[in-house]
Amino acid sequence: MTTAEKTCRSCGRRIEWRSKWAETWDDIAYCSDACRRRKVRPIDHRLEASIRGLLDSRAATATICPSDAARDVYDGDDDGWRELMEPARRAARRLVAQGVVDITQKGRVVDPSTAKGPIRIRRHR
Repeated sequence: MTTAEKTCRSCGRRIEWRSKWAETWDDIAYCSDACRRRKVRPIDHRLEASIRGLLDSRAATATICPSDAARDVYDGDDDGWRELMEPARRAARRLVAQGVVDITQKGRVVDPSTAKGPIRIRRHR
């Protein structure tokens, strides 16, 4: 059985349909228990806003790295921004699900649910 594609509210990855969810598919919002516990925190909203702001301040064809948003949001002077890298990638995936940005690797748009390694973020075209 196939159903409409869904993305996790927390991490932005595609939620894979499972037969045990057949009767509750419409209520499923998170891909895992970890995402259900994490949810979307205020820092996640700040990262999304930072991604949008950084892209708005650059040329229409420009891209940014998730580290740009992590550094922008982090308040310290040390390497603490590195802990925000995965939350920044999650924020980018949520923005892809909203149709706001694309995630690219080597200049090509990639599936945010399966992308591994360095990514770039650009405005959706």
